Amino acid sequence: MKVLFTLCGRAGSKGVKGKNARDFLDVPLAWYSLAGITLYIEKYGKEGDLFDVVVNTDSEDLMRIVDASKGVNVTKLWRDVNLGGDKVSKVAVIYDCLNRAVEQFGHDYDMVVDLDITSPLRSVQDVKNVIDRKASRQDVDAVFTVTHARRNPYFNMVKEENGYFCKAIPSTFTTRQEAPVFYDMNASIYAYSPEALRHKQHEVFFNDRCDAVIMDDSGILDIDSEEDYYLMQVIANYLFENVDKYKEIYTEILKWKE
Repeated sequence: MKVLFTLCGRAGSKGVKGKNARDFLDVPLAWYSLAGITLYIEKYGKEGDLFDVVVNTDSEDLMRIVDASKGVNVTKLWRDVNLGGDKVSKVAVIYDCLNRAVEQFGHDYDMVVDLDITSPLRSVQDVKNVIDRKASRQDVDAVFTVTHARRNPYFNMVKEENGYFCKAIPSTFTTRQEAPVFYDMNASIYAYSPEALRHKQHEVFFNDRCDAVIMDDSGILDIDSEEDYYLMQVIANYLFENVDKYKEIYTEILKWKE
């Protein structure tokens, strides 16, 4: 199996300034994703497998953080200015990673796996679950991670319309259990088909032909505000102290500080 791992982080951020180059519990946030990749390769890589890892960024700070890591070897790709805006689809950036990696390393891949820098709370098993699911589902364009949604648009989500608030989707359901099941995309792990990246419209990539792997929903947030950033560190402290599968990645990262 040939896998391209990607980490993508731009320099600017409206919600959390410079979040991709920040520390998280006194170690670089990006190291959590790099440690997840490192441990996956160490634990589950087989003879004949090929793994390449690239970081795509326009942040000099993030480049230095990657250089200081002590895990898997990472190739740095300086992000084209046309892909640096906050309205650029991340799928377009992943596609750019794929094209440049194929050109640089001289081979194609069975899948492209992206670990989002700003979703640090994941286990090595979560990474394996996504890769295994994509390997078994050649018919889908991508496999991504989700959590069970705490709200349901048929039952307890509302919208404002013509000066009134009403159910997001009109229904007669009286209990949440009656309503169709919904999930939250938790922006943690994605496994893409290279052919889909090349041929599918990036803006609507996740509208069809996808599969998902369910992760724990305790504390699995995407850092998109200062409140997220501080709250997640409180939750992470608890998980690292009490849950072995989360502790594993944190323990690996602490070795890199020595």
